[in-house]
Amino acid sequence: MRVVICDDQAIVRDGLAMLLKLDREIEVVGRAEDGLQAVELVEKESPDLVLMDLKMPGVNGIEATRRIRARFPNVKVLVLTTYDDDEWVFDAIRAGASGYLLKDTPHAEVVAAIKGTLAGRAYTDPSVTEKLLRAVANQQPQQATQITDKLTERELDVLRVLSRGLNNAAIAETLHLSEGTVRNHISAILAKLDVSDRTQAAVIAVQHGIR
Repeated sequence: MRVVICDDQAIVRDGLAMLLKLDREIEVVGRAEDGLQAVELVEKESPDLVLMDLKMPGVNGIEATRRIRARFPNVKVLVLTTYDDDEWVFDAIRAGASGYLLKDTPHAEVVAAIKGTLAGRAYTDPSVTEKLLRAVANQQPQQATQITDKLTERELDVLRVLSRGLNNAAIAETLHLSEGTVRNHISAILAKLDVSDRTQAAVIAVQHGIR
């Protein structure tokens, strides 16, 4: 698993690199001190995931996430920051981040989140999850018609289960499908909803009352 670390503090970059190198499945292929350098490293090194800080001089992590997801849609971005203010959280998710962790997250959980994100799951700090759920709950549900018109009945079934945070194996078991079939349905859902990952698909499902 090829990872780029982006943080404006050298001690954080170096510390994370040392910790991640302890895992044989993870290779740190680059370290960026700002968002612009992160984008350049993604283009040069073709990583699977960027571990992204947010508040940095110059191009911040949110803008870097937006650029990376637009230019390299197969590259995941996992936020690792000290900031859990609503504005940072929502902007990062809108920009395309697949997960949002705080820097006090234990090392083992950061490693698990990297691997899980690349396996298609979404990881967020509990405080961040609460903010997202509260924000969605406070929104008026939008009409589901425009979504249901795009998706088949089986795709809607998959989306409903996906929105509950289940992984592919659990979705397959719930709906009595093979994991391969679930993966195909999720790929179709992402394409039809014009989103890049399952986190954004789940948010759309909740916003439209598809649960």
